[in-house]
Amino acid sequence: MSKHDLLIIGAGLAGLRAAVEGVRQGLNVAVITKVHPVRSHSNAAQGGINAALTDRGDDWRDHAFSTIKGSDYLADQDAVEVMCREAGDAIIELENMGVIFSRDDEGKLGTRAFGGQKKARTYFVGAITGSALLHVLYEQSVKYNLHIYEEWFVTKLIKEDGRIAGAIAFDIKTGQMEMISAKAVVLATGGAGRVFEPSTNALICTGDGLSLAMQAGVPLMDTEMIQYHPTTLAGNGILLSEAARGDGAYLINSEGERFMEKYAPEYMELASRDVVSRAEQTEIDEGRGVDGCVFLDLRHLGKKFIEDRLGYLQEVALEFRGIDLSEKPIPIKPGMHYIMGGIKTDLNGATNVPGLYAAGECANVSVHGANRLGANSLLDTIVFGRRSAIESVEYIKSVKDVEIDPKELSREKSRIQSILDRPKGMRSAELRDKMGSTMTKGIGVWRDTESIKYAIEGMKSIRGQLPNVYVENKGKVFNTDLTSYLELEFMVDVAESICQGANARFESRGAHFRTDVTTRNDKDWLKHTIVEYNGEELNTSSEDVTITDWEPTERVY
Repeated sequence: MSKHDLLIIGAGLAGLRAAVEGVRQGLNVAVITKVHPVRSHSNAAQGGINAALTDRGDDWRDHAFSTIKGSDYLADQDAVEVMCREAGDAIIELENMGVIFSRDDEGKLGTRAFGGQKKARTYFVGAITGSALLHVLYEQSVKYNLHIYEEWFVTKLIKEDGRIAGAIAFDIKTGQMEMISAKAVVLATGGAGRVFEPSTNALICTGDGLSLAMQAGVPLMDTEMIQYHPTTLAGNGILLSEAARGDGAYLINSEGERFMEKYAPEYMELASRDVVSRAEQTEIDEGRGVDGCVFLDLRHLGKKFIEDRLGYLQEVALEFRGIDLSEKPIPIKPGMHYIMGGIKTDLNGATNVPGLYAAGECANVSVHGANRLGANSLLDTIVFGRRSAIESVEYIKSVKDVEIDPKELSREKSRIQSILDRPKGMRSAELRDKMGSTMTKGIGVWRDTESIKYAIEGMKSIRGQLPNVYVENKGKVFNTDLTSYLELEFMVDVAESICQGANARFESRGAHFRTDVTTRNDKDWLKHTIVEYNGEELNTSSEDVTITDWEPTERVY
């Protein structure tokens, strides 16, 4: 059994930033990841990372207000203050590590505008910002000789005496299952986009960390807040970055109208993502779309500008649709993109279980509330990945190693073997597809009592069918049939929590827009939804939002 001070599950930006900090703090750190670190989904982030740099005449408080307004006042304002205050130093540190940010004509760090903000404070590397950051942090991990369990799959967190003691995982390359002892664990497993179909998320985004946390007794918060990105490519859901609109692209309908004038006259295409997604869906529903889409129009920007600033989008448009963005608008529609909700943590990433922390998209420190601003996600990973590692240091110093019951491993081995021993039945892909379509139909851009009920009943049915899923591959080496089934189990846990949160919140706020109650209700629902697993079923409750300096007002763009 391997032993570490700190075990980080996930090797995206949050995980690697936590790992680098943990090593700097003198800890024995290991990262465990089901894919090679630079294949983590952080690699897919395109547009940029937000920060208010004071030497640019910017103010972190303006960034904080834009974030809080964007959240439809559901974000905890103390957490937003922490993130926005630390953003500037985080950007400079990343540059010092080696991130080659794009620069302006004066040679200074360049910025572009992103939705929900009047100030251009999004720093970027073309349209591959996430990839650039991820590769630099991976280089840092190599520099520090970080121990990485590469292509390992975590099946369970280990608790002893009420605190975290490590995890059980198997090496995907060999099938060998082991216990890994750790005084503290950081969950940095990313989102759960594949609970929905289609999604902009990679196939690996299956909510593993959220389910592991639930099973360990940690509540999830605001799970109903699902972000639909306004510009996903018709046909396959590939994301066309908000950077296009930040650099001046228009949204037009079938009649050639720049329709955002009707919905957000002040911010236009750069209103918050939930507002733009609903505007698009309204245009489509009212017959001003084409084949269920509206159009993203970059023609007026010119070919040189597009290829210099938005080259990746041009590549995607040409490869998948045969469209040159300088000559023709491209069909797009809202697509599931991000989960604002997640594992409930404090300002330092700590959960209610001693020794367990979470950071990044799987976590909910509550900086995004009911709607995340574009380019705040990368900032969230960097700031709170670092803070979670720092917070773990004092805890790790204060506790001794705990003896782990060896029966934990044998029980988990038996559970996995029982799955492999099932007689022939349905395949996990069939059930996974059914789950995704059910969730998209029930918890979509629009939702109401009936659609939420449809999703709840659908998830009950799918959970009931899990024991009938058959794993055809009985081998140990790269058994993707087995990992797909285990991911499906994780996703069903997360899907049920999303349904419970949506059913509980009887109002419309941010991304949670109910057609049967279209108004925001601050009197009764300026609250977080809390979903907990008690060992048998999910329980739902609520908790007040933290308000500091910004009293909730009407949210207008």
